Amino acid sequence: MSSVQLSDTPRSSGMLGMDELEGLVRRDQVRTVIVAFTDHCGRLVGKRFDAEAFLENVSEHGTHVCDYLLANDMEMAPVSGYRFTSWQSGYGDFLLVPDLNTLRLTSWLEKTALVLCDARSEKTGKPIAIAPRSILRRQLERTLELSLASVVASELEYYLFLNSYRDAVLKDYAGLEGAGWYSEDYHIFQGTRNENFTASVRHHLKLSGVPVESSKGEWGIGQHELNILHTEVLEMADRHVIYKQCLKEVAEQMGLSVSFMAKVATGGAGSSCHIHLSLWREGVNAFVGDESCGPVKCSNIFRWFLGGWIRHVPEVMVFYAPTVNSYKRYVEGSWAPTRIAWSYDNRTAGFRIVGRDQSLRIECRIPGADCNPYLAFAAALASGLDGIIEKIEPPECISGDLYGATDAHRVPNTLGDAVQLFANSEFAQRAFGEDVVTHYAHFFQTEQNTFNGAVTDWERRRYFERI
Repeated sequence: MSSVQLSDTPRSSGMLGMDELEGLVRRDQVRTVIVAFTDHCGRLVGKRFDAEAFLENVSEHGTHVCDYLLANDMEMAPVSGYRFTSWQSGYGDFLLVPDLNTLRLTSWLEKTALVLCDARSEKTGKPIAIAPRSILRRQLERTLELSLASVVASELEYYLFLNSYRDAVLKDYAGLEGAGWYSEDYHIFQGTRNENFTASVRHHLKLSGVPVESSKGEWGIGQHELNILHTEVLEMADRHVIYKQCLKEVAEQMGLSVSFMAKVATGGAGSSCHIHLSLWREGVNAFVGDESCGPVKCSNIFRWFLGGWIRHVPEVMVFYAPTVNSYKRYVEGSWAPTRIAWSYDNRTAGFRIVGRDQSLRIECRIPGADCNPYLAFAAALASGLDGIIEKIEPPECISGDLYGATDAHRVPNTLGDAVQLFANSEFAQRAFGEDVVTHYAHFFQTEQNTFNGAVTDWERRRYFERI
């Protein structure tokens, strides 16, 4: 993450103003506009509109969607027990209001544009507090109240398979053919074998308002990483969800599949979402200073932000690791961190400090590729801002192999453990509000309960004959 002055950042290729969209529609170069927001899982959901209908009505007034979209599970089944909506309330509507700053071409889809939306109450017009984008917006407002800007990049890893998604279902997700057959970490030759797909998504992202830095093979067999340019936190979350949508849909077009599961196989490397974050004030990195924090020369803002971020990890772990599968990633010696501790340029640490001067930043290596970026970024900001406000000191810097740092706290072991920490957290209640904590505690506990009631392949292999 190089130095950045947000006010001078040019508009990315592929981004559209309304005048530009109107011109493209008149010339029959855009026929469809996708109007979408992200659900609890970070998936894009919404509607496709005829482009002229979007221009005439939706761009200004938004569109209605069923409020069960914020009260269901991954299978789209309505879930009882939410205050927000229920069968008793009749599952009404809320409004998706387009954020026209996000309007862009979707290069990988023919004659199609996309706009991301904020969720608002149809009755009051106010933001729906439990919607993921609303949660991040609130933390962004708190950051601005301190006259600070947040610059973020999320590094996503994923596995590429030569099977289509439909074939994967028909195989019951067993015996899939990975895109590689040995660890290709930084290997150019092995990466070349998959360059047809990777070059395509790099190009489509660039043409769709998501500037790309680089791609590389990763440590896992068939695993890859594609990095996009850092930017302001809300725009980065938007880019993150579009990135995932692009990769999945291009894979679908090519008869391939990609997975952002945190852990796709017991013996393989997990897939992460490393979050790089710095705070800026008047175009200058606010982390820079003459204070000493371990081996780092920094400001008090850096020190306190790091202290708060570290302290609150267990309480907001559900936002970094949202599924039962997430917790299978935290294995010693696997490149995924297991200890909530910090170090300088050390990949065994949960928090790795990198860069100097204007590039100084904090890399949190705890989130998995399955996280919802709006929630993960909100958790990071809320924790760090609390550190600044309360002047929370970080623990001592640890060097060497942090997998053996038994004095440092371990990340929570299961989703169930993390849900309880979140539900009972005074900090989470203060940072996000009681409605948000209650709503998401119910969502994540529902996921844990669903898994608890499922019979797995592991159980059949272990107990079918020998018990």
